[in-house]
Amino acid sequence: MICGVDEAGKGAVFGPLVVAAVCCDDPRECARLGAKDSKKISPSRREVLFTEISIRFKTAIVCIDAPSIDRYLQVMTMNECVVRAHAAVITQLCPAIVYVDACDVNAARYGARLRALLDHDCTIIAEHKADHTYPVVGAASIIAKVVRDREVAALRQRYGALGSGYPADPVTRTFLVRYINEHGRPPPFARTSWQTVSDCLSSYSQTHFSDFK
Repeated sequence: MICGVDEAGKGAVFGPLVVAAVCCDDPRECARLGAKDSKKISPSRREVLFTEISIRFKTAIVCIDAPSIDRYLQVMTMNECVVRAHAAVITQLCPAIVYVDACDVNAARYGARLRALLDHDCTIIAEHKADHTYPVVGAASIIAKVVRDREVAALRQRYGALGSGYPADPVTRTFLVRYINEHGRPPPFARTSWQTVSDCLSSYSQTHFSDFK
C-alpha cells in the first residue's frame, strides 16, 4: 500500500490544523481522478474529489484545534507538532511506502524524524511540494483542505465574517482586532500562541491603559 500525507492550516491563526493521509494500491488511480495540490482546485471541485477519494481509498484524519495547538507549543515546535500528527495518520493505515510533504527546510531530516516516530517498517519519501509532485499527496491535501474549510465555515456561521483564518488575510485581522476590542480576549478558536494574537492583545492593552492616564 502507498500512502500520501499532507496538512492544511499549519500557519493559520484561526481554526484547526488538519492532517490527512490517503492510502491506495496504485497511485495512478489518484492521478486518474485528477487529484493534485488542493490550492490549484476550486472549492466546488475539491468537494467532489473529497467524496470520490473518501469512497475509493482508505483515509485517516487528525484534527488539532487551536487550544490544543497552544498547549503543544508550550513543549514543542510547530514542526514537531506536525510531524507527530503525520505519524499518527500513517500509523492508522500502516502503508509500505509513504510520500509526505516535508514541513521542514531540510526534507531529509524531516523524513528521518517521521520514520523514528513510526512503529512499523515503511519507506518514507519526504519532499517539499510533494502535493504538487505526487497525486496521492495531492489527494491527501484535498481531504485535509476540505475538512479544515468545513470547520472554518462552521465558525463563520456562528461568529460572522472572519476570513480564511490566516494572518495575512485582512478580513481575519480585522475580525481579530474587533473581537479583542469588544471582549478583551481572543476568540476561542484563535491560536493565542501566535504573534498575530500577541500583537493585537498588546495594542488593546496599551489603548485601554491610556484611558487611566
